[in-house]
Amino acid sequence: MSAENTAILIFAQTSAEEQKRKSIYKGLALFNALNERAVRIAEKTGLPYFLYTEKQQKGTSFAQRFVNAISEIFAKGYENVITIGNDSPQLNSSHIIASLKQLEKNNFVLGPSTDGGFYLMGLHRSLFNRDAFLELPWQNSALSRSLKDLISASSKSVVTLSTLHDIDSADDLKTLSNFIKELPLLLGKLIRHILSNSDQFRQEKSTFFKKIYQHTSPNKGSPIYSISLFG
Repeated sequence: MSAENTAILIFAQTSAEEQKRKSIYKGLALFNALNERAVRIAEKTGLPYFLYTEKQQKGTSFAQRFVNAISEIFAKGYENVITIGNDSPQLNSSHIIASLKQLEKNNFVLGPSTDGGFYLMGLHRSLFNRDAFLELPWQNSALSRSLKDLISASSKSVVTLSTLHDIDSADDLKTLSNFIKELPLLLGKLIRHILSNSDQFRQEKSTFFKKIYQHTSPNKGSPIYSISLFG
């Protein structure tokens, strides 16, 4: 099967929207870098790709938006779709190329993430059952397992890639700091910078709060009012 029959779907929110949902210190810079990296990874493979942010996505739930996006790629005439997101810094173009090779063997490909979801999915249009996909436990730790069960029921082989970490919270950045050598240099530096400065920010904010409580008399109103002014 020719690579011309395969397209990449980058399903990712804009950096501003990601920051609204995940609220990570200096998150805008981080998500800008991750979004740009996702596009560069797709470009490096030489495969056609389509970026679907909240501006292109259609539907009222995550399941609807994701399934609708896949449907639209197939409607363009492609036989295979490889979906990726923007929140797995360990993802690189070799994962996509490996997926393409498995799709050429008529296999289903899944790149699981440590939280039970997935960072990559590669499938042929014959395996895309819209109704069944909508019923999967999206944004749930059982998603990857449920998807494997769904595909296995069709007697198709499921090829699993290496498990990677993704970013849903500041705690995930701390986990990824243990794998800095696996990340692109600039992205690794950015994550270290965010972690270093966010720790300093929390310490300074904690000290600020303590000073307010220490210098606010219980008879002169609640210190909570003063704290709210800080935000």
